[in-house]
Amino acid sequence: MTTFKEIRGTDILALSSDPSNPETGQIWYNSSSGTLKGVVALAAGWSSGGNLNTARSGLAGAGTQTATLGFGGYSAPYSAATESYNGSSWTSVSSMNTARYTLGGTGTQTAALAFGGETSRSAVESWNGTSWTTTTSLNTARQSLAGGGTQTATVAFGGQSAPGAVQSATESWNGSSWTSVNSMNTARSYLAGCGTQTLALAFGGRTPTIVANTESWNGTSWTAVNVLNTARQNLSGAGINTAALAFGGATPTVTAATELWNGTSWTSNPTGMASARATFAGAGTQASALGFGAGTPGNATEEWTGPGSTVTKTITVS
Repeated sequence: MTTFKEIRGTDILALSSDPSNPETGQIWYNSSSGTLKGVVALAAGWSSGGNLNTARSGLAGAGTQTATLGFGGYSAPYSAATESYNGSSWTSVSSMNTARYTLGGTGTQTAALAFGGETSRSAVESWNGTSWTTTTSLNTARQSLAGGGTQTATVAFGGQSAPGAVQSATESWNGSSWTSVNSMNTARSYLAGCGTQTLALAFGGRTPTIVANTESWNGTSWTAVNVLNTARQNLSGAGINTAALAFGGATPTVTAATELWNGTSWTSNPTGMASARATFAGAGTQASALGFGAGTPGNATEEWTGPGSTVTKTITVS
């Protein structure tokens, strides 16, 4: 096996603090703590996170793995609950103005956008880190839609305007109003999406047939690209247009399947989610994502570590 020293010709250094950007395989001595440390690669997979305070399905999410906002959902009846995740536990914060489920969500933990959903298919609310404000409605009222972007620059797509009435409609949000733009190639509901207002990805869903279709949005139009390996609806997604993650869903059997998108094709990850689930929320990136809600129990949270992720470890004698 080739060593770090053979690759870089570098001896183990004595440093007063950990390096800011160490490489995989690098080892150093931290003179301040008196410990030997190194960077190791992590295996891709899911691990348990903190449980939601309110168990529910059909909620939406925004943010990163360690700074997430979860909102809305169904907990008999519809829920307006909003919770904030800090990487280990959820805290209940101010509720939405309109309780609903199967809604869309984009943005960050402190600046999110909620749009559509049952039972108020055109409602849109903006989150400022403290409270929700009702703002301009969608042009096409719908539920079970998806989106990508930020609180002030979002694209919303797909969904259904009534049971069985699937939509291909796409709308662009500029922070104050919605503009109808070019529609998707395949109308569908219960799909997943990720990315930005001008570079988004849509995948999976129901037409009403469960599909594996994937489409890429360039800010002007949609292009059909390579399909998922596992066709499914009610799945969740995270990431960007060229590096996405698809997880969970129903085939119609509820699945734990996880796939990674590299900008060209999907690859199935050998390890799926710990709990098969559908109609739940996702947030984060391809390298570091979060899935929460639904499943068994309905408040479970799972954290994803993507391939190539690393962690600094203290080296000890065992």
